Amino acid sequence: MAAAPAYAFVVLLVLLPIRFIGIEGMSEIKAGQLMICLSGPLLVLPLLAGQAARWIAPATICGVGLLVAAAGLVWLSRVSAADSALVAPLILIGIGIALPWGLMDGLAVSVVPKERAGMAVGIFNTTRVASEGVALAIVMAVLSGFTARQLGAQGLVSPAEAAAAAQLLATGNIAATIQHLPMAGATALIQAYETAFDRLLIVLATITVLTAIIVFLGLRRGSASEQDIAPLPACQEV
Repeated sequence: MAAAPAYAFVVLLVLLPIRFIGIEGMSEIKAGQLMICLSGPLLVLPLLAGQAARWIAPATICGVGLLVAAAGLVWLSRVSAADSALVAPLILIGIGIALPWGLMDGLAVSVVPKERAGMAVGIFNTTRVASEGVALAIVMAVLSGFTARQLGAQGLVSPAEAAAAAQLLATGNIAATIQHLPMAGATALIQAYETAFDRLLIVLATITVLTAIIVFLGLRRGSASEQDIAPLPACQEV
């Protein structure tokens, strides 16, 4: 579960500004406004989720939130790059990831005996931080690979040229990519990147759904006995 926010949310904090500004040509202000749609729900919903955990099982809240985030990722892969079309799926992703955000540390504590609560929180936070860096590296590599495949499918460049150009596109450097592949043209390059990005979003949604299933099944069955576990603390502020 520690890796769930990395694939459903954290990597988007890096990838989306690159796409909005570098590929789509949006201004920094417009890109920032769209990113607020993604991250804004985390200012409020974790507190509400913590209150809801009094009546609803935290595993249920977390699992439902991850499914909502996965739905937002799929929706985002289906819309155009127009500003207005991006707002709703970004908000949905933010809502989905905000629900488990403040409960994850508490769940890490709730499944172990009280004397191991501190160790559980430490291991969880270490895993979460490490998984974010690993996830970003993996996702960037996958995006580059998908983009190279799309460029190669167009038949305009060799596999080696497509791989080199894909690495530039993955960083949002469209101008350098055009210089590297002048025969491809900006339209073809952007189309290849957008198709690759949409496929990447489906991969991220799949990972998020699998994580939700693990949360539903694992946390419900693997909890320690009620008298031997640490109580679920109040949700943390972001």
